[in-house]
Amino acid sequence: MGRLWWLFFLAWPIVAVGWSWAAPSQGWWFPTAAMSPLGAEIDNLFYLILVIVSIVFVATNAALAYVIWRFSRPQEGKGWFFHGSHNLEVLWTIAPAGILLFISLYQLDVWARFRIKRNADQQAMLQPIAEVTARQFEWRIRYPAPDRKFKNEKEVEDWLKNPRPDDLHTVNDLHVPTGRNVAIHLRSEDVLHSFFLPDLRVKQDAVPGLVIPVWFEANASKNYELVCAELCGWGHYKMKGRVVAQQEPEFRQYLQELAIHQFDDGVSKADGDQQDSQGEDE
Repeated sequence: MGRLWWLFFLAWPIVAVGWSWAAPSQGWWFPTAAMSPLGAEIDNLFYLILVIVSIVFVATNAALAYVIWRFSRPQEGKGWFFHGSHNLEVLWTIAPAGILLFISLYQLDVWARFRIKRNADQQAMLQPIAEVTARQFEWRIRYPAPDRKFKNEKEVEDWLKNPRPDDLHTVNDLHVPTGRNVAIHLRSEDVLHSFFLPDLRVKQDAVPGLVIPVWFEANASKNYELVCAELCGWGHYKMKGRVVAQQEPEFRQYLQELAIHQFDDGVSKADGDQQDSQGEDE
């Protein structure tokens, strides 16, 4: 019976490879394909690591199966004990270190475009879409007035520090234009949160006391789920919102409609004219 254990270790790589091969067609993989250019590159990094890990997993189990099959038979004579091979120890120390070094260097360009501010689209950074403030347990959105244009980074910083009367506000509903890079500024009002757009592969912690720029591009016009990926309290599970990606004209129209709705005082122009005429008559 002991010798049959080699079948156990040989079966696992076959099951794992077969399962992974069938997973995408059964919906057991990523929820959707990456819906942003940067997201596609992040997926490629994931697949690279998956291939490396799979090769090591299959090779390790194949070696275990061979050893069990080869040396589980009854042997004549005394067993031979030795302290190992220094050459093998050096090999299996250097090989994993080399693989990790390769992965670290290979991913630098992708993460640099995602994390280093000077690599962001400077036009997008100069005209941020919104400020997003995380708080228990919602996302508060503040847009600049539709006709506001920032001239330089100093004006952007001043807007972030000093809200304006004509700013537009929503909760859990962030609208962005498609087909170009957009930037938001992320902050937290209370505890540590995490701004996570699974379909776009965007994730950034919201840290109390910091204002963190986040930039991304949505490929398609649709609604994307916005969730908090950091355990932030008892209501963490319901801290959900949406990012609505729209064509540029639709995005501009949304801001105009939001401004009309927000600054509507409930008095129509006809009612105002009527009240003025009554006041004159008196």
